[in-house]
Amino acid sequence: MNQFLQFTPILKDKIWGGQKLKKKLNKDSRSSNVGESWEVSAVKGDVSVVSRGELIGKTLQELLKEYQSELVGKRVYNVFGDEFPLLIKFIDAKEALSIQLHPHDELAKKRHNSFGKTEMWYVMQADEGANLIVGFKEDVTLEEYLHHLQNKSLTEILNIDVVQKGDVYFIPTGRVHAIGAGVLLAEIQQTSDITYRIYDWDRKDSEGNSRDLHTQEALEAIDYKSQKNYKTAYTKIENRSSTIVKSPYFHTAVLPVKGAIDKNITDLDSFVIYLCLEGKATFKTKDDSLELHMGETLLVPASLTHYQIEANQAELLEVTIP
Repeated sequence: MNQFLQFTPILKDKIWGGQKLKKKLNKDSRSSNVGESWEVSAVKGDVSVVSRGELIGKTLQELLKEYQSELVGKRVYNVFGDEFPLLIKFIDAKEALSIQLHPHDELAKKRHNSFGKTEMWYVMQADEGANLIVGFKEDVTLEEYLHHLQNKSLTEILNIDVVQKGDVYFIPTGRVHAIGAGVLLAEIQQTSDITYRIYDWDRKDSEGNSRDLHTQEALEAIDYKSQKNYKTAYTKIENRSSTIVKSPYFHTAVLPVKGAIDKNITDLDSFVIYLCLEGKATFKTKDDSLELHMGETLLVPASLTHYQIEANQAELLEVTIP
């Protein structure tokens, strides 16, 4: 494979969605409540399709079956086979998302024949006072949790952080969480669409129906322990990939670009996904060139081992499989 891969965004209308994906990230939609843009996806029924170059019209699943380790790397292919391991999204919460959590691999496999869903958030923009719910303030018992759930007072025991641009949160399976109103963020996660919704603010859809809750399913999956601090600390260094999150499922770095960078991923044995958080950057090889703008994503196949990134000023997220 000798070209950078870009895919047509899969846009999802949500009861809590808004206009930022269109107005700030230039996503093409006429809807008034676009909540998610799935940038790279192999989730059944929502598989990404190549939008440029010689492979235009091919699905990510077709590419994986045809190119195998050329696309994802020998090491990654040996572990995941024909299942692409990551799902990449941009999310706009005009209203708060439900309070929810995701099951771990073992439970997800047993109940849903799916991967679990470890994820991370990078806040791209936040309205004044906007917040995220991440974890519990203090350790809670199952009985305490159920008491607050039944009394609709969950927020009394949950950790709520006011956030700003650049804040990062790692969300392992089992951790209760919710994106608050006014937050635009990038999300990197395992390939899974399994969510246990535990509270949805008593809201109704346009037809007056409440969304399903997963009260019983969640009980076994919740991590009732607390952390002192949930926000991820990291540093940025110009023209260097600085680690933000390193989990067994993905390694994410922040890469501020000014000028030109030569990248050599020969020893990585993994694909690389770039999300443009700010500005624009040009990716070049002897055979291909692509300009990546804010709110866009590209996938560098594992076989494309040498490339250059140029920008007057840009900020990228760089995602690989560790």
